[in-house]
Amino acid sequence: MKRILAAVLASVCVLAGCSTGNDAVSQGSNFEFVAPGGKTDILYEGADRQPIPNLSGDDLMTEGKTISVADYAGKVVVINIWGQWCAPCRTEAPELEKLYLAHQANGVQVLGLDVRDDDRSAPQDFVRNRQLTYPSIYDPPGRSLLQLSGYPRNVVPSTIILDKQQRVAAVYLRSILASDIEPVVQRLAAE
Repeated sequence: MKRILAAVLASVCVLAGCSTGNDAVSQGSNFEFVAPGGKTDILYEGADRQPIPNLSGDDLMTEGKTISVADYAGKVVVINIWGQWCAPCRTEAPELEKLYLAHQANGVQVLGLDVRDDDRSAPQDFVRNRQLTYPSIYDPPGRSLLQLSGYPRNVVPSTIILDKQQRVAAVYLRSILASDIEPVVQRLAAE
């Protein structure tokens, strides 16, 4: 009963957090997530793009090394929030690898954000078994996501695409295929 009550309260908090603002981004100098009309694919254009806080954390594959979104300044960054326990992530990860390999020469970087994996070896095996070459931040408690005002931390997988100025250009609150985001990534790389 306590779990059901906690789940209901968490859902209410997420919905309440997403119900403010006039548009997908509340006016301000930093990205504040809002899902207008409950959309799962949200595109931001021009002045609606807001900078993302500098997400950073431990490199999943190399203990003691830190990875930061700021490491990829001047690149289009595709941030994918995933967990090895997430069934849709198993399909999505090879798709993101395909996108990364096809577009890294054009200034596109894929960056994973592994959440809710308390045992580091499980997501490391996930990466090795799928031969993923893009890096991932290891963040079991999801502290990195706390920096994104209003971002729903319970939506895994989800993807945030940043333009070359590290402003949020798109958010996908669902699993994706490379073909779903490739047009956005190509357009942003050409800007």
